[in-house]
Amino acid sequence: MKRFLFLAVIFVLSVPVLKAQYQLRVIIKDSSNQEPLTGVTVVANTFRKNSISDAEGKLIIKNIPVSPASFTFSHTGYKTKTMLLDVSDTAFINVYLTRSETQLGDVIIVSSSRTESRIENLPTRVEVLGAEEVDEEGGIKPGNIISLLGDVAGIQTQQTSAATGNTDLRIQGLQGRYTQILRDGMPLFGGYSGSFSIMQIPPADIKQVEIIKGASSTLYGGGAIAGLINLVSKKPEQGKFEKSLLLNQTSLNETNANVYLSNRNKSVGFTFYAGINHQKQMDVDKDGYSDLPKTNSVFLHPRLFIYPSSRQTIAIGYTGAFEKRKGGWMQAIPQSNSNSYFSENKSVRNGIDAEWENKISNKTKLVVKGNGTFFNRNIGTNVFGMKANQASWFTEASYVTKQKKHDWVLGANFSGDVFTKQLPDSTQINNYNHQTTGLFVQDDWRILPKLIAETGLRWDYHNQYGSFVLPRISLLYKINPYFSTRLGGGMGYKIPTLFNSEIDERDYKLLLPLSGVKPEKSNGVNWDVNFKKSFDEVDLTINQSFYITQITSPVTSYTDASQHIHFQNQSKPLDTKGFETYVQIKYKSADAYIGYTYTVAKKEYDQLQHYLSLSARNKFAAVIANEFSAHFRAGIEAAYTGKQYLDNGKTTPSYLFAAAMMRYDFSHVTIVLNCENLFDYRQNKSHSIASGSNTNPVFEQIWAPVDGRVINLSVQFHW
Repeated sequence: MKRFLFLAVIFVLSVPVLKAQYQLRVIIKDSSNQEPLTGVTVVANTFRKNSISDAEGKLIIKNIPVSPASFTFSHTGYKTKTMLLDVSDTAFINVYLTRSETQLGDVIIVSSSRTESRIENLPTRVEVLGAEEVDEEGGIKPGNIISLLGDVAGIQTQQTSAATGNTDLRIQGLQGRYTQILRDGMPLFGGYSGSFSIMQIPPADIKQVEIIKGASSTLYGGGAIAGLINLVSKKPEQGKFEKSLLLNQTSLNETNANVYLSNRNKSVGFTFYAGINHQKQMDVDKDGYSDLPKTNSVFLHPRLFIYPSSRQTIAIGYTGAFEKRKGGWMQAIPQSNSNSYFSENKSVRNGIDAEWENKISNKTKLVVKGNGTFFNRNIGTNVFGMKANQASWFTEASYVTKQKKHDWVLGANFSGDVFTKQLPDSTQINNYNHQTTGLFVQDDWRILPKLIAETGLRWDYHNQYGSFVLPRISLLYKINPYFSTRLGGGMGYKIPTLFNSEIDERDYKLLLPLSGVKPEKSNGVNWDVNFKKSFDEVDLTINQSFYITQITSPVTSYTDASQHIHFQNQSKPLDTKGFETYVQIKYKSADAYIGYTYTVAKKEYDQLQHYLSLSARNKFAAVIANEFSAHFRAGIEAAYTGKQYLDNGKTTPSYLFAAAMMRYDFSHVTIVLNCENLFDYRQNKSHSIASGSNTNPVFEQIWAPVDGRVINLSVQFHW
């Protein structure tokens, strides 16, 4: 009897305890865009228990003894939040975290995906150069973005002509013509206007650069076989009047000056950029020919922003680029009536763009945008001259809706490209009028809390080359809070063009029309594994990626007995494959990066010269930088480029390129001292890259720097 009474008392006393087992059920979201946050750490303060939110932002902690209870929510890039929550209710509680301005660089929203998702939630691997990196490079190379892109693993920038200074950009070993360059999601260059592309884009009014490697034509249409680069422009911030003036001078007689202004109130805002660049012709190796052409350019980019309501934005912009560059025999550069060799390009680019974004709700938006560009280019040499115009336009409408499991994007675009020669003209090139209509659909499907799939399908119709159907799929699997892996593949295409950096402008008169040449098509696969974890004050990121791209019916040129240049499709493909490895470490105020890229670009159609020229097999890169104080930052970088094949089958030596930078910030002034090519490695150091007479020289392929060591000092005033 006593035992029974004892058990009864124990049972009665335990009933309240059993009833007091509660659950925390929350959905954690970004306060600005209501997007669920993955990987948020939640710690129960009244007892030892923690958990991490899943891909839908959801989190459940069971067996909580008391209600209400105190919890702390923390996530990289967001302000830590502590809350006292009632956990007696079984419904999910919404918790909103606010982004931390001090860690904004860790919270990257990618616009090239059209869904404006966080980078860690995208199945497609996107590499982003943020505002801090763009701003720092702007003080080093304010004239263009060549140096900025050259620091990215898997991207190789190489000057291709000493006379014009033209530089080619290669992604995963493929020539620059296979990469699509966008500004705010709209195409910038192509065809006749694509020759100097990245050399005519200053970084001063760019917010961030988004890079997608591998077949990306499904996203934005033809031309993105190797990948795409999206330049995201700065936007004005409400209540902040930003003003800056930058002056830069180099030891190789390049002078740059640019100004940037931006401001916004509740209903209207603006950004304004103007830049002037002057490069004096330089004969670094003293062989009589310019290694750097004489260049004068002016670049304008004002934009007006109108905000009819809190959910609508209208942006209207103008782009003006005016440039004259001339190189060749040094004595022929001052005056063009000399019989000696010179190459001169005068170009004028006038463009207008507009975008209307309507956020219908927190989960849906409509975007309508477009641009139009009129480009005029006048080519002059001592043996040939050519003038032509190119008018191009692009319009797009897209509708985005975010649901519980799916983020849908539906859209259509229309683009055109009209090339017209100015008479009299001695070339055999034909005028053309290209028009493309495209329809696309994209779905980001959260299949499981750890598995997201992005599928896309594009249909393009070209008025001359017919229809293209481009499917694409990418998968993201979050193995755990530290490991994730992406696997994706897609198809692409490229419309044939006569104009590329591989043809000397003196030979334009020998170009024959594209008769019977078909578009190039591609298939590509990319896979990567990423590890990211913080150890006390150390942030460690390790990424390993692999890629394969095959281009069928590649277009190549050949010269016949009468020296005319023909274009044809090859029956066998062009393949590029390889892998990239990089490690990034952040410790307190120090950053370290080391990367390695291995690429094999093979021409299956060429039995004599198997490998694509000027594609480095091995490339190492390393960067170390440290903020020694709130005002002083310094860093060094080095890049090792392995041997490259040339068109004649020979291989080049490997070489080491190094640079060093120091930056000091005063209250309203930033001073940058930078030295590129510390060891003064030059291809033309031992011999001239030009041979033959000065009226008709022959130039070697350029595979290394020809300008040598260069020091620059920039001063930026901001207030």
